[in-house]
Amino acid sequence: MKDLQDIRQDIDKIDKKIVDLYKERMQLTSEVASYKIATGKQVLDRERELSKLTFLETLADSDFTKHGVRELFEQIMSTSRKKQYQLLTACGKIEDLGFTEIPSLQMDGIRVVYQGVEGAYAHLALASYFGEETECFNVDTWRDAMEAIKGGKADYAVLPFENSSAGIVAENYDLLKEYGFYIVGEQKIKINHCVLGLPGVNFDDIKKIYSHPQALAQCSKFLEKHREWEIIPAKNTAMAAKKVEEDADPTQAAIASSLTADIYGLDMLAEGVQNNSMNETRFIIVSRKNEYVSGAGKISICVQLKHESGALYHALSHFIYNGLNMTSIESRPIQGRNWEYQFFIDFDGNLKDAAVQNALRGLKEETLDLKIFGNY
Repeated sequence: MKDLQDIRQDIDKIDKKIVDLYKERMQLTSEVASYKIATGKQVLDRERELSKLTFLETLADSDFTKHGVRELFEQIMSTSRKKQYQLLTACGKIEDLGFTEIPSLQMDGIRVVYQGVEGAYAHLALASYFGEETECFNVDTWRDAMEAIKGGKADYAVLPFENSSAGIVAENYDLLKEYGFYIVGEQKIKINHCVLGLPGVNFDDIKKIYSHPQALAQCSKFLEKHREWEIIPAKNTAMAAKKVEEDADPTQAAIASSLTADIYGLDMLAEGVQNNSMNETRFIIVSRKNEYVSGAGKISICVQLKHESGALYHALSHFIYNGLNMTSIESRPIQGRNWEYQFFIDFDGNLKDAAVQNALRGLKEETLDLKIFGNY
C-alpha cells in the first residue's frame, strides 16, 4: 500500500496539470468570445453544450464517473460563459436594461396612494418617505392602489412588502409581477402593535379582536394568552381601529399602532404586544416609470427557471461568480402551472456596475424570463 503522503503528492501533480489545462481552455474561451462579439452570436449555445456533455460521458468507465464528468464539465462550461459575459461588457457590449437614471425622484406636485385609512402603517411609511405635506389618498385594497397608478390617478403607491417576523406579503409580490410596475424606493417602519379599545374598557370586557392577518401573526404569542377572544381579520390595522370606534361596542378591540389610538379616540390597553421587539415592515415605493436614482444600491428582480435539476443553482451562480451579495430570495407559484415557481431576488448593486451587468446578462440568456423590478 502506498503511503498517504505519496498519494497526496501524486494528486497534487494531477491537480497542477488540471489547472494548467483549465487556464489553456479559458484562453480559448476568450477567443470564442471575440468571435461571438464580432458576429453577434449568443453566448449560450445549449444544443452544443448538451451534445458535448453527452459525448464526454461516453469517455467514462462507470456510472459514477459519468455523473462526475458531467457535473465537472457543466461547471467548466458555466464559468466559460461567465468569462464571455465579462469580456462582452469589457468590450462595451452593454445591453440596454430599459431604465433611466435620474438625479432624484420627483417629489413636487405628486399624488401618492396607500391602502387602508389614516393612521395605517402604510400611511406612516408614506409620511416618512415623502413628507407629511404630500398629497395622498387611500384605497381599500392593494390591487386598488395598483389600479390607481395604472389609471394615472397616483404617481406612486406605498405597499407593504416584507415583515421581519411574519415574512413576505405574498399578494404584493404577485401584484408587482402582474402589473409590471417598478420599485423606486423603500421605507422601513418599526412596528409597535398595541391593543386598543373604547375609553374606559378593560381586558375583561374584550370578546373580539380585529386586525390585519399579518399583525395577528406578529402578535401570536400574546394572543395565545387570550384564547377566549374571537380573532377577526381586517383589511388593515387602522381599519380595525376605526371599526372599534364606529361600532362603539365595548367588547371589541383592535391591534394597531399607538397613532391610531389618538386618531380614533381609543384607549391603549396594552403596548408592544408583537412577538419581536425589533419588528419592522419594509414598504416599497412603486411607480409606473422605469427610473432609478443615481447611487441606488439595491436591485430587485424576478426570474423564471426551467423545471429541471440544477436550474436554481446555476442561476444563483451568477451572483457568486460576480461577487454580488444576495440579500433575499423568495419563491412564488407560477399561475396556471402546478408545482412550477418564479423567484424574487434582492441583491446589492447598481445597474451601471460591470458585475451587475455581467450577472444580469447571464440570467437573461440562461433563464426563461427575467424581470428587473428596480434599482433603489
